[in-house]
Amino acid sequence: MSERAAVLHGARDLRVEQVEPEPLRPGAVRVAVRATGLCGSDLHYYADGRNGSNVLRSPTVLGHEASGVVVELGEGVDAGLLGASVAVEPARPCRRCPTCAAGRYNLCPSGRCFGSPPVHGTIRGTLVVDAELVHRVPAGTDPAVAALVEPLAVACWAVRRAGVVSGASVLVTGAGPIGQLAVAAARAAGAARIVLTDVDRRRLDLAAGAGADEVLDTGTVHPEPGAFDQQLECSGAPEAVRLDALVPGAVVALVGIPANRPAAPDLLAAAQRWEIDVRGCFRYGPGAFAAAAALLRSGRADLERMVTARFPLAEADRALRTALTERDHLKIAVLAEETP
Repeated sequence: MSERAAVLHGARDLRVEQVEPEPLRPGAVRVAVRATGLCGSDLHYYADGRNGSNVLRSPTVLGHEASGVVVELGEGVDAGLLGASVAVEPARPCRRCPTCAAGRYNLCPSGRCFGSPPVHGTIRGTLVVDAELVHRVPAGTDPAVAALVEPLAVACWAVRRAGVVSGASVLVTGAGPIGQLAVAAARAAGAARIVLTDVDRRRLDLAAGAGADEVLDTGTVHPEPGAFDQQLECSGAPEAVRLDALVPGAVVALVGIPANRPAAPDLLAAAQRWEIDVRGCFRYGPGAFAAAAALLRSGRADLERMVTARFPLAEADRALRTALTERDHLKIAVLAEETP
């Protein structure tokens, strides 16, 4: 029995059409998708037919920030998962290479991720997912909110990579969805002071409820020099890296996708002089997704405020166009049809 999906055929050519469900395999579950949150990578694929070096070469279902309900179990899966409400961890590592064996499965060279062409994504009726890659959320959780466990996991991993601990002073640059979720993750890790910055007035206005101690417009005001133990750089703009705001021996975690502009050479010199550790962050490593799901269950992260629009699957094209053109949104969710 076929199901509906949002299939990208080319730049700005998204069609809602019938596709065949993926066969269930041993060790996996079938999830009836309830919601998919739109991410910057989805917008790049939609607008340009590519995201960085990855190019759309065949029709592909978009989406990777998903939540739903487990409706079928593959061989060997714990029967207790049937009927569970879950958030879906979208990246599937090979589990065989040296990188996976070392525990760094998010860096697997041959890993596959939902919605990254040619791998079909989550804006569809059902998904087949390895059982270990679904994470329970409380029954009755708003599906659009549960889908935000995925970007929250990005923030949790960034906090871990940066080494944020109790009492830390943290600078978060970039007040978009990931930056705001990074505030929540840093607070959960025990940060004593968090300053959130941006240069976009609309983003700053939307960040009022993010939970930062201070929100700064760095178009007019600079962060306090030498005041922060860690920086979580969530904007992707090289000029947002503020080594002058950090204490000697601090850590910068690069979370945002870098803009296509070179970093200034004096940044490297300052990093060398003051032994600033610059750490890349790619998706989320071991334990980060589970930590994000736990934050949702505990209520310590206010994810509901992040969802600013919802569209049915039939209007997925309008959802993507809205996300591209109306910059006063944080997260837009595409809601799938009810699936038995």
